[in-house]
Amino acid sequence: MIERETTTGLMGVVWICVTILLVTLIVVGEVVVGRKKARKMPPGRRGWPLVGDTYNWFDAVASSHPPRFVHQQVLQFGKIFSCSIFGKWAVVSADPIFNKFVMQNEGKLFKSSYPKSFRDLVGKHGVITVHGDQQRKLHAIASNLMRLDKLKSSHLFNDVQLLMLRTLNNNLMTSDNQFVSLQDVCRKASLINSVAINLMVNQLLGVSNESEVNEMARLFSDFVDGCLSVPINLPGFAYHTAMKARGTIINKIKSIIEKHRQLAEAAGSSNANASATGGGVLGRLLEEEKLPDHVVADFIINLLFAGNETTAKTMLFAVYFLAQCPAAMKQILVEQENLKRDREMLLTWEDYKAMSFTQSVIDETLRLGGIAIWLMREAEDDVKYQDYVIPKGCFVVPFLSAVHLDENLYNGASSFNPWRWMDPENQEKRNWRSSPFYTPFGGGGRLCPGAELSRLQISLFLHYFLTTYT
Repeated sequence: MIERETTTGLMGVVWICVTILLVTLIVVGEVVVGRKKARKMPPGRRGWPLVGDTYNWFDAVASSHPPRFVHQQVLQFGKIFSCSIFGKWAVVSADPIFNKFVMQNEGKLFKSSYPKSFRDLVGKHGVITVHGDQQRKLHAIASNLMRLDKLKSSHLFNDVQLLMLRTLNNNLMTSDNQFVSLQDVCRKASLINSVAINLMVNQLLGVSNESEVNEMARLFSDFVDGCLSVPINLPGFAYHTAMKARGTIINKIKSIIEKHRQLAEAAGSSNANASATGGGVLGRLLEEEKLPDHVVADFIINLLFAGNETTAKTMLFAVYFLAQCPAAMKQILVEQENLKRDREMLLTWEDYKAMSFTQSVIDETLRLGGIAIWLMREAEDDVKYQDYVIPKGCFVVPFLSAVHLDENLYNGASSFNPWRWMDPENQEKRNWRSSPFYTPFGGGGRLCPGAELSRLQISLFLHYFLTTYT
């Protein structure tokens, strides 16, 4: 009896221990599962070993429909998904609210982070790739160069128009039956008409005559082609050609920096240095900001890249879309012809502000054929968003073009329809400074400092091109 009671007691203790152990395992299991669930990445796929979806990514970005790859993944996984690109796990977003969240948290939760191949091409010390205090400093310098009040200055505003007319006349006044590459014309027009670029080209780079402009246009054409190519740095590949173009441009910049320093030393005073540099970009960077030469060179090539090629391509797209839409062409011509005066007279700032339909054409061009297709960021730490956790070091890619071409946001998203921006219901969406649904110039701490300048250039180009040439 005692032995049975003892055995029964021991069995009871064993069952109690087993029960406690099972309950503990269940609780711990639920906690672990909960943690894993809380830390889960957005759904997605790995793609091919090592390369992941990098090839599919580049194939889509370089095509006539850049968000094609993203749209395919959205249908399967949702607007925020994960994939492997550039040899790294990335979270890609076609969600406008999440995109705004990423851009607004620049320097806090996220930082600019591009593949090494891209950083090597555009420069590791330029405003596009640096972050933190250096980014804020360079961004402030660029923003100051292109402030709206400076653009409004009659001197600069008129200079832009005179240079625009000269460029168009030099490139479009050709013999009968001769074909002209509009893309090349747009590229050169943008290069010498941008206020910031004009300062650098004429006062810093010394580019003024036609042959030099042609050379710069060719170099930047090669340079930009490499930005959207597979990064193989071997002869015969676009990336290799782009790296060679970058080296030539950098050498030109450094050579002119040295010439200005020699002039300053010969003059023997800092005031003379400011005079030698024209008080422009070079003087500001070398004297006021005390930036090293390699930072100055990268800063300038960043501005040339952002301010020239993107605006030139937008000019080109605007003319292309207008040519495909006779109703829009007719309406913009009426608006611009009403502003046209005697050929000896230039437009006024009031004329520019009166181009309401022209602005709608520009907005629609930027939406449908925007150059800022996507952004590349990196999580500074583990970032929780909704039910997901984006781990530290993970790429985060707000795909702006996928939002702009979303049929749920824009009716007939793949069609050119500038009248959509004249609808009062779209006015809040149209505000590119704050809207999460329309972000052709990025946002947050990296909002394009030359946005107003770009719109001014495109407006004046369309005026003189459409009212002068057929």
